Amino acid sequence: MTFRRKLLAVFSLTVFLSVAAVAFLVSAMTRRAFDKADNDRTAALVTQFQREFERHGADVVRRVETVAASDAVTRMATMLNHASTDSAGYFELAKSLAEGYQLDFLEFVDARGNIISSAQWPAKFGYPESAFDNLASSDKQSAFLKQEELQDSTALGLFAVRATRVGDRPIYVVGGRRLDKIFLSGLDLPSDTRALLYQNRGDRFSADLLVDASTPPSSNTRSADKLAPIIQAVQQYSQEMTSVIHWSADQADDEVFHAIPLRGNGKDRPLLGILLVGNSRRSYVELKRHIRASALLVGGGGIVVAILLSSWAAARVTRRVERLALAAQEVTAGNWNTHVEVSGGDEVAQLAESFNRMTTELLNQKEHLVQAERVAAWRELARRLAHELKNPLFPLQLTVENLLRARQSDPAQFDEVFRESAQTLLAEISNLKAIIGRFSEFSKMPHPQLQDVKVNDILRAVAQLFQAQLQAPGRAPIACHLELDENLGTIAADPELLHRAVSNLVLNAMDAMPEGGALTLHTTREDGKIIIEVADTGSGLTPEECERIFTPYYTSKQHGTGLGLAIVQSVVSDHGGRISVQSQPGRGTKFIIELPRNPDTLRSVLATGGVSQGNG
Repeated sequence: MTFRRKLLAVFSLTVFLSVAAVAFLVSAMTRRAFDKADNDRTAALVTQFQREFERHGADVVRRVETVAASDAVTRMATMLNHASTDSAGYFELAKSLAEGYQLDFLEFVDARGNIISSAQWPAKFGYPESAFDNLASSDKQSAFLKQEELQDSTALGLFAVRATRVGDRPIYVVGGRRLDKIFLSGLDLPSDTRALLYQNRGDRFSADLLVDASTPPSSNTRSADKLAPIIQAVQQYSQEMTSVIHWSADQADDEVFHAIPLRGNGKDRPLLGILLVGNSRRSYVELKRHIRASALLVGGGGIVVAILLSSWAAARVTRRVERLALAAQEVTAGNWNTHVEVSGGDEVAQLAESFNRMTTELLNQKEHLVQAERVAAWRELARRLAHELKNPLFPLQLTVENLLRARQSDPAQFDEVFRESAQTLLAEISNLKAIIGRFSEFSKMPHPQLQDVKVNDILRAVAQLFQAQLQAPGRAPIACHLELDENLGTIAADPELLHRAVSNLVLNAMDAMPEGGALTLHTTREDGKIIIEVADTGSGLTPEECERIFTPYYTSKQHGTGLGLAIVQSVVSDHGGRISVQSQPGRGTKFIIELPRNPDTLRSVLATGGVSQGNG
């Protein structure tokens, strides 16, 4: 990935993460604020319900006390205290008083617990009132919640019990009012809040027992069955529950319901009803959608701005960095005179100045190094030449001195000495010519004539050339193994020079195995290069020998010139490759040649003058 794209990615990612973080924080804060407001509204509504419950209870108590103190009830109590009085005459009294005092429920019960008169179910006359364990204990208590059995249904209401005491047998007045839509509509609810009341009858949920004073929106079909899980949870655990009810696929229609159990009077305090307070999540969902839309809008705009800023920054920064990269590539290719234009005073400009100073210093160091290498090469050449010429010159000097002494001492023997000395002189002169010829051959390494070459064919030709010597009579046999990659393809090379280099390596391998062994020629491809390996199982080399083995005129052989491996290195270098050696004493030696497979690479090396024409 380029620096420009990285810069764009960093800008865009920064904007995206910033907007996402802000949107997440705002959403989280909004959710907490909504939950807190929801809890506060529910608590306020529960408090209001309790106040309304107490107010209705006080009203019921007041009406029941008024009924108990009325003349009609007092006369009834007086008459019933006489044993001869029949209570059937008061069959319709409860109904008439209930209508007069606006009570939904009203019953008169005697001291034995039998119903004298019932406004809500007249047929209960004469039956015992089973809803109370002890009517005397309920007298003077505050209003309480009670589920009343009707002729064809049940009803939940607020009840109070008061006694009319005339004589020894009191008459108990049990009166109450319904908890229904009228009661719920009396609650002061916010616009997005509603209250429902569920009458708890049996273990199974029934939508008919649900009282809803609000009018559901006509746009939504709200099934009461969706409230069943939270109601059943309150029935099971007998404690407050909270749940989100999903009325439709639109989250704006969701409501958060708080279910509050309503208990009756008595020791067991049975669960008689459940108050359901629903808070709409429409405002929260719409706000969240607005935040999301704003975040997307801001994020999209931020990314556009990031693209513009990154393009502007890239135009100012990456263009100069690209110039530096191109200049570095030119230096790598061998153009050490490359300079970069310096503009501005920032870090990139300082880097450009440092680059220019570096190339200048490298050029100066290159010139000093070339001069030092030339001096060292001439010195080494002079030393080697002096060493090579010294050996044949000494016999020449001795031969001439012998001729002079023979001429002066005994002219008769001069002819015989002359013939012997002439043969010696000719032999040493021939030796001098051979030495000079080898030096001349090394100094005149030809320039590679590139053409498409199959390396495998060259290695097969070398193996065939030396096959007779590898199996020559009178010496230990050497086995030759060819491990060639048949998919190697061709490279741009000089076939004659490459053949000569591989032949020199094979000769060295043969000299390293006087007791016989195995010679392996191996080729393979690797990262755009062709690898040639020439390995033997000979005596191997020491680390010091591996370091100096390619130095011209260095040899460990008794009659070697030290130019064979230097010539190989020169050929490989002229082809834009490199040669290395791996060896350990007693474990054989492996020479590794790496040649560029791409002809364009080699031609660029030759064009920049990177090919050496020999050493020295």
